[in-house]
Amino acid sequence: MTRPQQVMIIDDDADDRSFFQEAINNISPVIETHVCDSGIQALAMFQEKKITAPDYIFLDFNMPLMNGRECLIELKKILQHQLTNIIILSTSDMKEDMEDAMRLGAKLFLTKPSTFQELCTMLKGVLEGRWHKLFSNSTGTEK
Repeated sequence: MTRPQQVMIIDDDADDRSFFQEAINNISPVIETHVCDSGIQALAMFQEKKITAPDYIFLDFNMPLMNGRECLIELKKILQHQLTNIIILSTSDMKEDMEDAMRLGAKLFLTKPSTFQELCTMLKGVLEGRWHKLFSNSTGTEK
């Protein structure tokens, strides 16, 4: 029997975290979800061995104290050769932010959707490994 997927969300907005958890539960109640309200809390979870290498980390780019760029750099150091996919999920749609995130090692940069259904569809595509086909335009790599 295979282990359930593990997902981590790092977002300073309580509403977004709860929206995300509800969407994950809607997609599959067996997915293990770890929720952090800051990059600092997420890094502490790794350092304290409360989590090792989730399948996916969804990281907000615009956070106080430690922004998404800084957190991404630290996560890449901790995870090194692990197969964790780090997905930026942000309100930003600036090309510079997208390019920065991809250069720093994010697998994908997505703009937060405005409806619950759009979030579910987006997350389902990512968790099923279909993001290359569904979201290739969001990275600016395909025209």
